[in-house]
Amino acid sequence: MNRLILKKITAFVLIWGMMVSLAGCGSRKHKSYTTLRVGVITYTQNDAFINALTDCLKTELKSMETAHMKIIVSIRSADDDQEDQDEVAAEMIDAGCDILCVNLVDRTAPSKIIRNARDNDIPVIFFNREPVMDDLMQWDKLYYVGCDAKQSGEMQGEIAADYINEHPEVDRNRDGKIQYILLEGEAGHQDAISRTDSSVKTLISKDITLEKLSYQFADWNRGQAENRMTQLISQYGNSIEMVISNNDEMALGAVEAYKKAGYPEEEWPVIFGIDGLKDALEAVEAGTMQGTVYNDKEDQAREMAKLAVDIFKETDIESHDLSLGRYYVSPYQKVDESSVEKFLKPRQ
Repeated sequence: MNRLILKKITAFVLIWGMMVSLAGCGSRKHKSYTTLRVGVITYTQNDAFINALTDCLKTELKSMETAHMKIIVSIRSADDDQEDQDEVAAEMIDAGCDILCVNLVDRTAPSKIIRNARDNDIPVIFFNREPVMDDLMQWDKLYYVGCDAKQSGEMQGEIAADYINEHPEVDRNRDGKIQYILLEGEAGHQDAISRTDSSVKTLISKDITLEKLSYQFADWNRGQAENRMTQLISQYGNSIEMVISNNDEMALGAVEAYKKAGYPEEEWPVIFGIDGLKDALEAVEAGTMQGTVYNDKEDQAREMAKLAVDIFKETDIESHDLSLGRYYVSPYQKVDESSVEKFLKPRQ
């Protein structure tokens, strides 16, 4: 074989390799229909529940691969900046993403993502942070997977009321009122407002008389909650009889604050969270927290994965039983000392 022919063969192989690569990663016109590319964008990389949910999603999608379909998942964080999230979505669309899964930074500002996705015919599954209905109804390829925040607050209130009724010693000063601290996620956040409102109203409806000592925003964060609670312990001491937290991370921050303050556990207030994180479940089992509400990340991840695959394969999605054709709402579950063991077992 002479050198000229060898050069031509080599050049052909290189060009063919480039074409195959472009077909896999380039525009949708050259997309490989045996590869599903799912782009996942979270509002932050510092939310323990969201991280656990996305881990479940990766596992579910991987389990749905077949000999004829490979699934590639790319996960990026918006670092709590909506403009950054808009840019990341645009980058993923440009890179040939087939489905976007978006955990919005600002639930009221999905317009740029929706417009860009619609222009490029990329379906979007919003999760955990629900867009305003008017936004979600803009296009028939927009979906939402999540839970009802009001339900989680109601369940938290029910767990707390049941515990107080069964343990009158919670009212340490015996004044007939429960002095409490409220740890809120973030100012103006829909879930924080709903969880706070429904939890307190449920306690009151169960004939629990409350006296709020303070409320503090801790941005869903364990470290911030620990700092806030350390200050409150210094201010109120043994007067705090209950801590209600919008999520487990902040509830666990309260636990850490009491550990470091040196109070014996019998002098701690009762502490209630929401999400059912592993650390919180272990705290309920150990008695340092009295309850939480399980946010079923496994169920939500399973629905997101199945929905993404069915949309990609253009399969009828009627079997998903979506409300208004767009919404999948996963039910919460109560967790207290009597039920925590089943939630600590690996869930399918």
